[in-house]
Amino acid sequence: MKKILKLSLVCAVLFTGMSTYAIDGNEDFNLHVLKTNGKLITFALNQVKKASLSIYDKDGNLIYSENASGKDGILRTFSLEEFPEGTYYLEVEDNVKKVKHEITITDEATVLSKKAVSSVYKAGFYNKNTSVATR
Repeated sequence: MKKILKLSLVCAVLFTGMSTYAIDGNEDFNLHVLKTNGKLITFALNQVKKASLSIYDKDGNLIYSENASGKDGILRTFSLEEFPEGTYYLEVEDNVKKVKHEITITDEATVLSKKAVSSVYKAGFYNKNTSVATR
């Protein structure tokens, strides 16, 4: 019985450590949804000092655009009260890549997806920590 209890405790610690590592991530930047309150959304972009933020409707029409900057990251709050119900896309572009997140607006709430809908690296970018050999 003690052996099973010890094994269960070791497994719990192991799985907790793995999930903590997965949340940390190792991407160029991570968008974190901090708060949604009605039609207000607040999000943070870690590891980004300069980025272009754009909001598009489902047909690809540009609705809003700005160049944002921050010393240690970017923190933004958007009020989407004037937007009609529907699906919109927040596009974040820095010098490395372009990432698109979905925004869903209903009468009750506004939801910004935590996972990116698409992520595209720009041409000419290379990662310093990797190498590729060609012949």
